[in-house]
Amino acid sequence: MKKIPIGIQNFREIKEGGYVYVDKTQYVYNLIEDGKYYFLSRPRRFGKSLLIDTISEVFSGDRELFKGLWIYGSDYSFEKHPVIRLDMSNIANRTPNILEASLSEALVDRAVEDGLEISSVTHSGLFKKLIVSLFKKYNQRVVVLIDEYDKPILDHLDDIKTAEANRKALRGFYGILKSMDPYLELTFITGVTKFTKTSIFSELNNLSDITLSKKYSSICGIAITDLDEHFGERIKALSAIDDFVQCGDLRSKILAWYDGYSWDGKDRVINPFSLLSFFREEKFANYWFASGTPKFLMDLIKEKPNSYTNLKGLEIVEISLDLATIEKISAELLLFQTGYLTVKEVLKTGDAPVYLLDLPNHEVKEAFDMNILSAMTETDDVQARQSQAQISRALRSGDLHKMLESLRGLFASIPYELHVDREAYYHSVFYAVMNVLGFDIDAEVSVSGCRVDAVLELDDKAYVMEFKYVKCEQGAEPELKKKLFEKALGEGMGQIKSRGYAKKYKGSGKKVHLAAFAFLGRDDIEMAVEIQ
Repeated sequence: MKKIPIGIQNFREIKEGGYVYVDKTQYVYNLIEDGKYYFLSRPRRFGKSLLIDTISEVFSGDRELFKGLWIYGSDYSFEKHPVIRLDMSNIANRTPNILEASLSEALVDRAVEDGLEISSVTHSGLFKKLIVSLFKKYNQRVVVLIDEYDKPILDHLDDIKTAEANRKALRGFYGILKSMDPYLELTFITGVTKFTKTSIFSELNNLSDITLSKKYSSICGIAITDLDEHFGERIKALSAIDDFVQCGDLRSKILAWYDGYSWDGKDRVINPFSLLSFFREEKFANYWFASGTPKFLMDLIKEKPNSYTNLKGLEIVEISLDLATIEKISAELLLFQTGYLTVKEVLKTGDAPVYLLDLPNHEVKEAFDMNILSAMTETDDVQARQSQAQISRALRSGDLHKMLESLRGLFASIPYELHVDREAYYHSVFYAVMNVLGFDIDAEVSVSGCRVDAVLELDDKAYVMEFKYVKCEQGAEPELKKKLFEKALGEGMGQIKSRGYAKKYKGSGKKVHLAAFAFLGRDDIEMAVEIQ
């Protein structure tokens, strides 16, 4: 069996070192044949850098390096072209001045590699001169490959002023590529987000965005057919190990954990980093999430808690991706672009397709809920697991007051500096708690033309829940708190009854519990329960 290439993004090393390589060369051939300027958005750790390196090697002219791969047997000529590669994750970006200086240094270093001398007072000027100089030296058009184009912006989403200043520096830099058209053979730009036409690439308006293209939907990631071809022997061998015997169909469990990503709603791919990590470690774990969850994303969800509880059945139109700006990007859109949501289905409604989004797989769902809970409450995994058994027993026995005791402990772990003074915050924390504990809870459920805050169904029970938050000053008298609780709980229970939230579950054979929760703050929670 071939070796597992964890962390290796160098095509030549993978090919010559006996590592597994999932053939993407037909996509590279199509890129070269179909056009000249491309943009691709994919989540982190999804194979973008290896794809960039593969393209670079195709233009190196070394045909024998590709022996055994699709492009080797094609009619591609393997003509050699000079290549400029910029990995923006290696470019310093603390300030726009540092960003421009670091880019200039990288361009000068690239010129030195080919024995060229270039000079200019601007980073954009150096970029132009490098392209022209390489063209003149080799009498061949230049290939420009830019990886992680948005890194200098994403690093500063918690500081919009710096992010915007870096965006302006990049806009002029990338914009010069259009004027270089006579000197360019191919331009390929990758990143996580789509701050594209309206905010960064407006000057490069001939850029073809293949992010949601069906033809290139599997350009990154591992298809199920590739899983069988390259990892079938490993799956067979692991299936005989005691640790995996109880899994039953190991292949199906691997797919449940790491498959499910799609950009066209039909062709699914597996997260390559997670899959390779699984085969190396020989255990199921949250590898992709463990490699880092962006702080800016957690901060944005904490600021807009409804974006977390309203993920099921989320729909977007493609134009909303291109209209995203640094200042106005939504949490839902960022979740999609960073890989926490994926396309489950493309709905044909009128002229523009609508993309139905959802969480891709078990790995993302489990770890995402835990990250949300940790970000909002500073609850660690140990504390969450301790509460799991208590709350599970309480729900299965129908004793919600026992559950309330555990919830109070979890909510009390919210540091004052993390607390958000809004009902949606408590709703989302409760939702995260229940998800982390393994319960299939639905938020914002449509019932009788209204939306109930949450519904949790078990085999023999259904819990219909409404949340109320009342602002109460710290140190308030017990009598005042009592009145506030009575009023909030009365409103919550009255809303459940008057709007018929429980009608849907009557006649189902399940015991229906109506539960109104009232929050006066992180330390004050009460509940009213009625059984129907």
